[in-house]
Amino acid sequence: MSPCAISIASMDTAIMNPDQTLPAGLSNVHKSLGIDAGYAGRCGMPYVPECSRLLSAGPDAFGRDALVDGKALAAWQRMQQAAERDGVVLQLVSAFRSVEYQKKLIARKLASGQQIDAILCVNAAPGFSEHHSGCALDLGSPDYPCLEESFENSPAFAWLKANAADYGFSMSFPRGNPYGVQYEPWHWCYRKKKTG
Repeated sequence: MSPCAISIASMDTAIMNPDQTLPAGLSNVHKSLGIDAGYAGRCGMPYVPECSRLLSAGPDAFGRDALVDGKALAAWQRMQQAAERDGVVLQLVSAFRSVEYQKKLIARKLASGQQIDAILCVNAAPGFSEHHSGCALDLGSPDYPCLEESFENSPAFAWLKANAADYGFSMSFPRGNPYGVQYEPWHWCYRKKKTG
């Protein structure tokens, strides 16, 4: 098993309870962003350590080098090729994000005048983003705007709904998800299947 791959079992059991403490330094990151100390226990999402064994998936939709966990990369490549055989183009929009990147992303939104509670309905706090694992991929299609709900109307989304599970991917934030995160039809995460 890849040290970074998220197993369904660990997603169920890694959720922090209100009495758990964050790893060293992460509490200070949260404090600097105005994220209250109760977030870890309240959000319902597990703490996600950064993947240290990343491979390049090539350029993403913005021309950045997309880094992905090795097992997730192999599954992504198989899935992308299968979609292509079916006449569907799947585009990688975003992959691995470090804790520092997540911190800067939230800080930019705060600087633009957004409130932290609204931001946390769109972006997980540093330390809690599935993107840290290298297993979460934001996907798109060339004919639809990136990271917008309208992606749900694309042939690419229809293909993912019908086929992504065959490659170990599932949509993390469907409508009405228990984390209170906005609906993200583009966010798909590779999860190692439970065995025996």
